[in-house]
Amino acid sequence: MTSRQTQETQGRLRQLNIDIVSSTISAVGALLLAMDADAWWDSLLMGLGLGVTLVVVKQWTVGRFSRVALPGLIVTAAVWLAGVLAADASAPAYGFAIVATITVIELPRHRRAALVAIAAVAVAVIAAKLVVARESAFDVLLKYVFVSVCVAVGGVVLTLLVTAVQDLIGELEKVREREAEMAVMRERVRFAGDLHDIQGHTLHVVKLKVALARKLLQRDVGQVEQELEEVRALVGDTITQTRELAYAQRRLNLSTELENARNLFEAAGIRVRVDRAAGVDPSASELLAQVLREVTTNILRHTEAGQVWITLSETGISVTNDGVRETRAPRLSGLAALRNRLEAQGGELTVEQQDGLFRTAAAFRR
Repeated sequence: MTSRQTQETQGRLRQLNIDIVSSTISAVGALLLAMDADAWWDSLLMGLGLGVTLVVVKQWTVGRFSRVALPGLIVTAAVWLAGVLAADASAPAYGFAIVATITVIELPRHRRAALVAIAAVAVAVIAAKLVVARESAFDVLLKYVFVSVCVAVGGVVLTLLVTAVQDLIGELEKVREREAEMAVMRERVRFAGDLHDIQGHTLHVVKLKVALARKLLQRDVGQVEQELEEVRALVGDTITQTRELAYAQRRLNLSTELENARNLFEAAGIRVRVDRAAGVDPSASELLAQVLREVTTNILRHTEAGQVWITLSETGISVTNDGVRETRAPRLSGLAALRNRLEAQGGELTVEQQDGLFRTAAAFRR
């Protein structure tokens, strides 16, 4: 799934969450209104509280809660108070509970103060009812406190569920951002590896040819001119390849790399034997060309080889050389990067040293 598709999916998920929340709050609020309203003006009053609650929730889900927090609290608290005093209704506590819960969630640094203020409002509403009520204090507490608490708990639970869904969507967005950052990092590493392949190979070949030209300077000026011309052509080709790499147009040709490797080894006085067991699969050609280029550079840099054997098959390449300087196989970072690329495309890279020979083999599984 592309980044754009992921963003669109998350946007639809967020909108779906908003729609579900609004529908649920409306349905529960309408049910409470139908059960608790005795006259049309009771319905109008409770409908006002429900409408303000929906507006607050809508603004909260789109990150604009701070604009409506205080007005929402004031209106829903006033509707609750009016409902308790004038309409003997506990349902308006539903809207106040939702707005109050959102306020507590959105004020983590002042959560204690918010809870105290909300509790003070609730106590004030009940106290006002006790003052004007004709019923006994026990009946008032049972009818309004208990019922209001039950209604409020429903609003609180619903709000907390909405918060959980929003947090989940937020986590998905963070994961997408981290994946995008990782993709950028992987691309930078890939680019650095390709640049190393190009520049490192060229610099070592130039070093080799300049050293050869220096040896021939007093004996064969014509050969020196030829070597320097090859250096000039190689540098020009490297500039072109670097430009192609920068614009994602770089492609390696296995036959060209094979001929280039043969020429380099022969120029360095290294005998080369090439065996073609079969034609190479075009889908594997470019990666195998990268392996051959990296191995050629490593042989010229790290060994005193006198003989190199190159074997090509339909799905792989094997390069073996003598003249290994160390008793243990050297750590070659370029080959490590190529191993990762091969494995990502279903291939395998093996490196082994035995009896004075160093062998590098790359193959794709059929």
